[in-house]
Amino acid sequence: MSATPKPLLPGATLGVLGGGQLGRMFVHVAQRMGYQTAVLDPDAQSPAGLVSHHHICTNYLDPQGLAQLGALCQAVTTEFENVPADALAQLARALPVSPSAHAVAIAQDRAREKAHFVQCGVPVAPHAVIESHDQLALVPDSLLPGILKTSRMGYDGKGQLRVTTREELNAAWAQLGHVACVLEKMLPLAGECSVIVARGRDGSCVHLPVQRNLHRDGILAVTEVWGGNVSAEVAQQAVAAAQAVAQGLDYVGVLCVEFFVLADGALVVNEMAPRPHNSGHYSQDACDVSQFELQVRCMADLPLTQPRQHSPAIMLNLLGDLWFSQPLGADPKGACHGAAASEPPWAQVLALPGTHLHLYGKHEARVGRKMGHLNITAATPQAARTVALQAAALLGVAPF
Repeated sequence: MSATPKPLLPGATLGVLGGGQLGRMFVHVAQRMGYQTAVLDPDAQSPAGLVSHHHICTNYLDPQGLAQLGALCQAVTTEFENVPADALAQLARALPVSPSAHAVAIAQDRAREKAHFVQCGVPVAPHAVIESHDQLALVPDSLLPGILKTSRMGYDGKGQLRVTTREELNAAWAQLGHVACVLEKMLPLAGECSVIVARGRDGSCVHLPVQRNLHRDGILAVTEVWGGNVSAEVAQQAVAAAQAVAQGLDYVGVLCVEFFVLADGALVVNEMAPRPHNSGHYSQDACDVSQFELQVRCMADLPLTQPRQHSPAIMLNLLGDLWFSQPLGADPKGACHGAAASEPPWAQVLALPGTHLHLYGKHEARVGRKMGHLNITAATPQAARTVALQAAALLGVAPF
């Protein structure tokens, strides 16, 4: 463990590559803590760029833009994993960058990511890397049925196809353009969970409580967090595995590791995200230190204190579909065919106790687009579920 670095105190400027909602929430927290902020994003209307002190509106690999960001800032982070790792590497020649280009590059490639998990001794689903016709032919029958996933640029269920036979596997690889892929064996699942860890440059590491997640169409829909939401054994294994993944990367920053809980109670790692994560949004209203404050603390080499959850919480992901949806019971198929967008009933939702609305400042609602999230906190898990289901019914979100 290295000596504790000298912290960057409030008044310094913290930069972020990427101007989406995660960058926006990071900027809000950094500003609340007294820091100046700078965002580099090519979209002039990016949610984070609109609220930052500085918005460098340029491509992520633009040398002048990177030089400007480096001159403004004393430390830089990223808000999504598909920012070119080379941009982080260029910035790291002049100032602290967290997470590192190396860690982000591994997270960008499923094959390298799987290899890293195995190297860390973390259990993964049986899988095979497919980069050539020869490797395709050598895939064992035991991996079918499975899910074929592109090695790069896959998120929120994109770049994934289910296959049950060799014929379907061959057709799916062709459909994906014969790009490098990973075939994962489909396993009997009992559920999904995730852990968010924050690791400092000095090797110190803290974590948020284990989050139980529900995905729909490959996109996180609901996160539930309270003591006992997963078994103590699963929680212990998940935290230990996430910490091992972070330590193996010599990681600095906030890292989310997602897991599958199998029908027999075993745990296998699914993937990692080198940034704050949707499943950690509840921490904004249910913990004394949120995932975004942890991100600031990691960047600025401030002390990492173990977050404490003070309220059971549920997070509902708010997709653009809700701006076109019908009340529950209406025809969900007809909701998005030529209908004009209309604002969801926020006043009714916010009349429910313990509701906390977070919208991302996106000007246009589109089906599948992440527009915001709703956190529900309560004194008990049952009270949180009751209110969350009431809010879901008002919004047109399917019950859970």
